[in-house]
Amino acid sequence: MQVTIRLFGAFRQFQDDDLLTLDCPGARTISDVRCALDVHGRAHWPGFNSGLLRTSAFATDEALLRAGSLLPADGRLAIIPPVSGG
Repeated sequence: MQVTIRLFGAFRQFQDDDLLTLDCPGARTISDVRCALDVHGRAHWPGFNSGLLRTSAFATDEALLRAGSLLPADGRLAIIPPVSGG
C-alpha cells in the first residue's frame, strides 16, 4: 500500500515538502507504517532519531490512531510529534 504522510513539527526539518509518499507493501496497521517510516528515516534523513518516531502520534483528519488501528482506505495520515512548552 502507498501512504501519504503529512509531516508536522520536528519531522519538517527532514525534507522541504510537508508530504511524504511512502510505499508500504503489505502494510495494514499504523504499526506497519511506523516501521516503514523508521526504515525510510534512517536511510534518507540525516539526523533522524527513531525515538522521535516512537513517541509520535499518527492521525487522520478525524481521529488519532493507535498502533493496531487499520490504515484508512485513502492512505492519508499525519504524524504529530510530541510538543512541550507553556
